[in-house]
Amino acid sequence: MSILAKIAEIENEMARTQKNKATAHHLGLLKARLAKLRRELITPKGGSGGFDVAKTGDARVGFVGFPSVGKSTLLSNLAGVYSEVAAYEFTTLTTVPGVIRYKGAKIQVLKYTLSLPYGKIC
Repeated sequence: MSILAKIAEIENEMARTQKNKATAHHLGLLKARLAKLRRELITPKGGSGGFDVAKTGDARVGFVGFPSVGKSTLLSNLAGVYSEVAAYEFTTLTTVPGVIRYKGAKIQVLKYTLSLPYGKIC
């Protein structure tokens, strides 16, 4: 059974279930399973190095870092691609690809934001 089919099945069960005190726990479990399946649908399953974009060019370079440290600005200046910038953290929720050319080589540049829990530093 595919992930989309599982999501549809859970959504149908949630629609059929009456909402009251007795079913609150069951609905909470269904919501948790639904969130997990949606996360699986969005999160890549290996093979591409953890990034959800196809490999292009001769090499790949990744900008990985904490929120609001200038990754989007650097990517925009180097590769000329637009990456949303705002005054709040986690403005960009997906990997943003760009391509730069250096001495005849095409280098794919990727921007990815770390989402570690506060207080935990590697």
